[in-house]
Amino acid sequence: MFRKYIYLMALARERHFGRAAAACNVSQPTLSNAIRQLEADLQVPIVERGQKFQGFTPEGLKVLEHARRILAERDSLLQDLGALQQGISGTLRLGVIPTALPAIGHVIGPFAERYPDVRISVVSLSSREIQRGLDEFEIDVGVTYLDNEPLSHVRMVPLYSERYFLLTRRRDWDGRSGVSWAEAAQVPLCLLTPDMQNRRIAEGAFRMAGCTVTPTLETNSLMNLFVNVRHGRWSSVVPGQLLTLTPADEGLVALPLITPDITYVVGLVYADRDPPLPMAKALAASATENKLSTRIAEYTRNRLRTTGVIGF
Repeated sequence: MFRKYIYLMALARERHFGRAAAACNVSQPTLSNAIRQLEADLQVPIVERGQKFQGFTPEGLKVLEHARRILAERDSLLQDLGALQQGISGTLRLGVIPTALPAIGHVIGPFAERYPDVRISVVSLSSREIQRGLDEFEIDVGVTYLDNEPLSHVRMVPLYSERYFLLTRRRDWDGRSGVSWAEAAQVPLCLLTPDMQNRRIAEGAFRMAGCTVTPTLETNSLMNLFVNVRHGRWSSVVPGQLLTLTPADEGLVALPLITPDITYVVGLVYADRDPPLPMAKALAASATENKLSTRIAEYTRNRLRTTGVIGF
């Protein structure tokens, strides 16, 4: 039954019989026959019939929901049994919002040293994709905002507070130590795309300042923000963590955005289950024991001073 559920999960992920079969390293007839057998076992139609994959029936969606839960419980059991015999091993699936990627080394470094047999997979996901990934057992832990848009059914470990800066040309703001959100709204802006929570945070801050913005350039790449400001006419709203990666540039300046002066907490989130997934629990314990919130804050302050960011 486990194998049939694995095939079903692959079909849900790939939305195509051939690709699902390839992902499972089996032939397409093998996968199709296994799903037909699952339908016979449960006596319900699971897949909408047609020349191509057309989706799941209402019964199929319910089976898929249970399949995710059953496979997740199996994985948790295997991790528990493995930990008893030889310590924690396996794969830690970590989903990280793009703005937190510069800090992720602080999180996984100490964990990898303590658990060398664990393979770590880090993927960049939006905050909404992280919530969905946890709900559907596709990731074990997320790194996302904790106090902006609501999170559900998760346990949290704070990591750092994110501050925001206007990255812009130095000659246009010479001598300034900060800039209001209302002032930032008056310049040509390159912002992240609306599907990213960092963009929605920026729009909320602009609204609090009594103004709205329509960026003339959008991108879903943090590094592209820097490139566009460096070589174009734009300024951008960027998180402090991005500035820890960018080299010092005499032509640019990063000014703290004030009025309102806002911060949001970024941290670990994992499913609120009892017992928790062993690998997720171990990563959360590692973050707490290694005082990552203090370490990340100190590193960020030192790095921003080194690169000449105003206010640090």
